[in-house]
Amino acid sequence: MASLLGVSFLARTAITAAVMALTMHVVLGLHMSYAAAGGVAATLTAGLALGGPLLGRMIDRRGLRTVLLVTVVVQVVFWLSVPILPYGALLGAAFAAGLLMVPAQPVTRQAIAAMTTAEQRRAAFALESVQGELAYMVGPAVVILCAAEVSPEAVAWGLGAAIVAGGTGIALLNPPLRAEDEADAGAAGRPPRREWLGVGMIAVLTMAFGTTTLLSGVDLAIVATLGEAGQVSWAAAVVAVLGVTSVAGGLIYGALSRSLPTWLLLGLLGLVTIPAGLARDWPWLCVAVVGTGFLAAPTLSAVAAEVSRLAPASVRGEATGLQFSAQSAGFALGSPIVGVAIDVSVPAGGFAAAGLAGVAAALIGFLLSRRCPSPRPPTARPRPDPPRARRPDPAPQ
Repeated sequence: MASLLGVSFLARTAITAAVMALTMHVVLGLHMSYAAAGGVAATLTAGLALGGPLLGRMIDRRGLRTVLLVTVVVQVVFWLSVPILPYGALLGAAFAAGLLMVPAQPVTRQAIAAMTTAEQRRAAFALESVQGELAYMVGPAVVILCAAEVSPEAVAWGLGAAIVAGGTGIALLNPPLRAEDEADAGAAGRPPRREWLGVGMIAVLTMAFGTTTLLSGVDLAIVATLGEAGQVSWAAAVVAVLGVTSVAGGLIYGALSRSLPTWLLLGLLGLVTIPAGLARDWPWLCVAVVGTGFLAAPTLSAVAAEVSRLAPASVRGEATGLQFSAQSAGFALGSPIVGVAIDVSVPAGGFAAAGLAGVAAALIGFLLSRRCPSPRPPTARPRPDPPRARRPDPAPQ
């Protein structure tokens, strides 16, 4: 497990920084506007969102190493060609690269579900969420620093090398994606999608979307609040506090003896985010985001654990891919939604919009979960009456 988390961390850190690397390349390398850079970031994100369930389904059907081989080759070609592509070609290539990105995060979640028992799973998923928080803290910062000190072209090549190395490492480890007692799940055939993509799974995917919508919106609200106060240079410190408290919250949640409902964690996350808009300078904002950070990783880990619980082993790849897509869509839409709220009100409205988005998703998840029927025990079939003893034919006279 430790080796998988280490290799996966390398790949996830690089994938997390991919949007920033392309942004720096368009702005500093191609000398174009930030709007143009946003277009490339949007196409990459759209590819990531659409590619999640596609790659998950391929893993379920073709196996892990086949999918990793295809995605690693695509990433090699894309990142080597980034510095020489014109802008129009870069848009299409970024979409293809997102569609066929190395599936480090979904594979890690599948492997955790296969390699742990039900009692160990909460702690393992909490550790995976902490890994994700560290990746978001390290990846973009390293890319910005290297692009400013070296060159955006070198950053693109280095980032591509990290993604390829991470995907190759996962392929060499070849972690199991099904537990021993699930080994025959593939032989039994894939269940129809309507059997597992029901009300319960839709509730979890809605909460996955709501969680990342909130988190991406909070980042923008932090920048807007400090920009109004003339302290935008301190945004990095506030984001660092957010990340550190999220890591702490994930570790503490993993050590608890019992889980909490996903809707409850997300609802609390939304409620503690709303009053953060009352802060007017960076020291108070550091204090105000502690609650948001503390509940972020536990909520993400609860979502992952619930998806793995609801998905049958033979379709777990597609299910985790759908979770990845829901979270990618949340990251893509969170900033625009909060940006509109800030434009029509004040920066504090950004925190309110982000928090209310989380509360709304938690409420929808709770209501849908209540409609989800509890699994019924198999009904015992009546046993047929034992065959009556046949009377022997009378002996011939």
